[in-house]
Amino acid sequence: MRLVLVGPPGAGKGTQAEYIAAHLAVPKISTGDIFRANVGQGTPLGVEAKRYMDAGQLVPDEVTINMVSDRLGEADAVDGFLLDGFPRTVPQANALDKLLADLGTGLDIVLELVVENEEVIRRLSGRRTCRGCGKIWHVEFDAPTHDGVCDRCGGELFQRDDDKAETIAERLKVYARDTSPLVDYYGAQGKLVGIDATGPVEDVTVRAIDALRSYGA
Repeated sequence: MRLVLVGPPGAGKGTQAEYIAAHLAVPKISTGDIFRANVGQGTPLGVEAKRYMDAGQLVPDEVTINMVSDRLGEADAVDGFLLDGFPRTVPQANALDKLLADLGTGLDIVLELVVENEEVIRRLSGRRTCRGCGKIWHVEFDAPTHDGVCDRCGGELFQRDDDKAETIAERLKVYARDTSPLVDYYGAQGKLVGIDATGPVEDVTVRAIDALRSYGA
């Protein structure tokens, strides 16, 4: 099975991608992993991407798509894959459709993790990071024994700028502008399946797998 996972920041895509890919016995392919691999190995695409990243610029779609193309051409992805974090825009989705068509295949399902903005802000703004060991706690879901103190190492807990409510709200605006149009794009193709991504991680995984089973996965 070939599928894409979409959803706003804080929807739990990374966690669900791991479980769903394991269930389907396909590789989980994230743009973050692809970038790190190419930059770390010093591939021509990695060198080009690093040049933009070092300058604080977005890596052009062409470079990202070429990296994805190389990865999808590897042996473990021939019979299926789960893409997490790509495509992020409709032009990238168009490019992915063309790439897969050139490979003689196409996407089977696009799974959307549906979460309200208020829930996203609640999830992300509650995170606290330890200055000592780096462990992430949550004031509501995984609170330390003592406020502001890491149970693991006794280090000070702090809220990263990325986890502040105003930053999260801005990220959600960017998602709504750039990525949410993918919902209409794939909906028009009849490939979109939305699931409720609220509640315990295990419950969301069950909903996702049940939805995929209805499509023969």
